[in-house]
Amino acid sequence: MLRIFNTLNNKKEKFTPIKSNIVNMYVCGITPYDFCHLGHGRTFIFFDIVVRFLRKSGYQVNYIRNITNIDDKIIQKSKEYNLPVDIITNNFIKEMRKDFSLLNMLIPTQEPLVTDHMESIFKMIQSLLATNYAYHSKNGDIFFSVNKDSNYGKLSNQVLKKLKKTKISINKNSKKHVEDFVLWKKSKQNEPYWISPWGKGRPGWHIECSAINDFYFGNTIDIHGGGIDLLFPHHENENAQSTCYNQSSMYSKYWMHSGMVFLKQQKMSKSGKNCVYLRDILKKNNPESIRLFFLSTHYKKPIYYDKNSSLRVSFFSLSKLYVALQQQNIFCFTNDKFKQIKIYGLSYKKKFFHAMNDDFNTPKALSILFELSKKIQMYKKKKSYCYSNYLSYILKKLGNVLGILFQNTSDFFSTNSVIKNEKYKRFIKTLIKKRNYFRILKKWKKADFIKEKLLKLNIRVEDSEKKTTWKYINTFNNDSI
Repeated sequence: MLRIFNTLNNKKEKFTPIKSNIVNMYVCGITPYDFCHLGHGRTFIFFDIVVRFLRKSGYQVNYIRNITNIDDKIIQKSKEYNLPVDIITNNFIKEMRKDFSLLNMLIPTQEPLVTDHMESIFKMIQSLLATNYAYHSKNGDIFFSVNKDSNYGKLSNQVLKKLKKTKISINKNSKKHVEDFVLWKKSKQNEPYWISPWGKGRPGWHIECSAINDFYFGNTIDIHGGGIDLLFPHHENENAQSTCYNQSSMYSKYWMHSGMVFLKQQKMSKSGKNCVYLRDILKKNNPESIRLFFLSTHYKKPIYYDKNSSLRVSFFSLSKLYVALQQQNIFCFTNDKFKQIKIYGLSYKKKFFHAMNDDFNTPKALSILFELSKKIQMYKKKKSYCYSNYLSYILKKLGNVLGILFQNTSDFFSTNSVIKNEKYKRFIKTLIKKRNYFRILKKWKKADFIKEKLLKLNIRVEDSEKKTTWKYINTFNNDSI
């Protein structure tokens, strides 16, 4: 039984879709004014795993991920480069798809552009005006009136009165309440516009997702997802206008939010010029090691990226799984002992699915894969290759649910040269230097912590009077370096 943390009610809940075997899922996509960074990677890799797991669990998943191809940032970029908006957006959409393909993300059921859904946007704004949830401002914009929605603030667990106290005064010529948000912006000189029932202009950010959802799914969807940075104001506003438009108490049954990626203790963001582009790290790293890095932390928690160690550690962990996948070319007869190993394999499947059913607990699911890989190596050492081969098959299938272990093992090792990787060796030497520094200072706990960390990476440290040496403990044969 799948249980997920529902932001709407701030607790884990049993997942029961509106229709028994169909899941309608919407995730806020990118604004294509720049290349995608690691923060985007985390969000969309997580929801890619959600789709994979739900489909593996027997659901038909309709996955919509929009593209916000009209926005203030896009217009600003267009002016900076003196290029049409569509040239800017088409280029970055193309680059996004390259990155996401390399990261083995599934293609969404639909990936709609905002600019293809203007009629749906007009329809929703007209209805909100007619029911007095929206109003015309003196400067020609159209705003949503948050005071008309008694549930405003519920999703993000905020109270409207408190919100008002924390905000600056408002412009009397524009909105009535500080939290009122724009649905339609009156056209400005030298900016893209569309002809609407209210004249030339373009949509506000929040209305776009609501209109696209209404076009594809109607009143209520099963899962709405995005990064936690979108919870307020974007998702709060989206939820407000959609429930008011549909005269319904529920827009999305479940809301899911992924945590932020931090670089140098600061949230990764383009606006803060604090980001690492996916395209740059994909040039130097195995794509599956990037997925593994994200999987190692629960999706709701923040994750801290260290350019010197994060992906090296995940790459080496990935290599251990691929070593376990290497099979012996041997024909196996069916016998009672083989039936036992099938039962054993089934127990790992159950543990894996139990972890994933607990709010997509990928760190726990990964630990089960590594536990299974150790068991495979044990059977290899005993030369029980029928058993190790079968469990390798199970390992691969479970890894595929997480979007990893899709590579052929020979291809993986030929392209990555795991043991002889010079960057990895430099990483090990750096850790040993840190350990030696702590030993000199007699900070034994910190030194032992690094030693234990190295041991987890199959690195044995040996101290002598003159120097410290290290060896790679190859648990898969008798060789070491």
